[in-house]
Amino acid sequence: MNASYSPGLEGVVAGETAISTVGKKGRGLSYRGYSIDDLAQQATFEEVAHLLIHGELPNREDLALFRNRLMALRTLPAQLKTVLEQLPASSHPMDVLRTGCSALGAIEPETTSSDQVRVAERLLASFPSMLLYWHHYHTDGLRISTDSGEESLAGHFLALLHEKKPQELQRRAVEVSLILYGEHEFNASTFSARVTASTLSDFYSAITSAIGTLRGPLHGGANEEAMRLISRFGSADEAEKGLLEMLARREKIMGFGHRVYREMDPRSPIIKKWSQKLAEASGNALLYQVSERIEKVMRREKKLFPNLDFYSASAYHLCGIPTAMFTPLFVFARTAGWSAHVMEQRAANRLFRPIAEYTGPEPTEYRPADKRG
Repeated sequence: MNASYSPGLEGVVAGETAISTVGKKGRGLSYRGYSIDDLAQQATFEEVAHLLIHGELPNREDLALFRNRLMALRTLPAQLKTVLEQLPASSHPMDVLRTGCSALGAIEPETTSSDQVRVAERLLASFPSMLLYWHHYHTDGLRISTDSGEESLAGHFLALLHEKKPQELQRRAVEVSLILYGEHEFNASTFSARVTASTLSDFYSAITSAIGTLRGPLHGGANEEAMRLISRFGSADEAEKGLLEMLARREKIMGFGHRVYREMDPRSPIIKKWSQKLAEASGNALLYQVSERIEKVMRREKKLFPNLDFYSASAYHLCGIPTAMFTPLFVFARTAGWSAHVMEQRAANRLFRPIAEYTGPEPTEYRPADKRG
């Protein structure tokens, strides 16, 4: 067998997909043929989720039906609430979602392959409810209702988090971020979901695998690390000085560069504009100014550009979202993309089984214990 080694599978074509293009010349980032710029500017997240899961943009009637189904699926079963209450208050929110997903799979198991759309919609609808039920129970001692009355997932999340109707600017900013995070081809978490699906495991197991993969700071956790970075500094000048010192120590700066994109992450300018809008509306431009200075220093010193995670950090903070919930928002969005990939994998399945290049000892003769020196 002729095989070439590529660390991290970089550049290796591991499958085919009709769901998205990433970094393709002349196409950029697109979801089922629709450019990310058009979707972020004109679409709702529910339209994008429908596009990913069902394969097409919905008409007005289909969109209304889809939204109504999602709103009805936000309610959590009593057994799941018990599980969420028993998790420690110190749990990371990503652990809460991972556990919640797995528990729901035991409570409401997938029975047949035709059940997959129901499961996809159930998880898409209920993840914000899981996170905020756990959050308020352990923070305020409240068993909240997960019926927010909000049509959009973004509005639902913000309404449950802040226990009031969200500001429209913040709601739309979060919604745009969900659109941007919704899908991104064979990234680590999506590939993890497809590997699990390729074994003919159930839908919940595939999504649980993806959540566990996304939890790592080199993937989804980068937005949390970016927030910790920008919150260190009290001014743009202080940020430049501190960043130069970090670079001199060869510290890794999270939120910059991308394995696929070489010149620019096309999602970054979009979320950057929303970060700026939120900063201007809040009357507190510090985080945005610090972020912008860090961007300039990284481009000047390292020729690196910000990825989606970097400006998402300040945007989410300006919406009053706790830093530990940044990556869970990624989950809310990417559940649509993951679901699409699980379905696509199942439709033309082949078990993933790569090979490894052995680097261990040469063949060694076995000796009984009493004869070993």
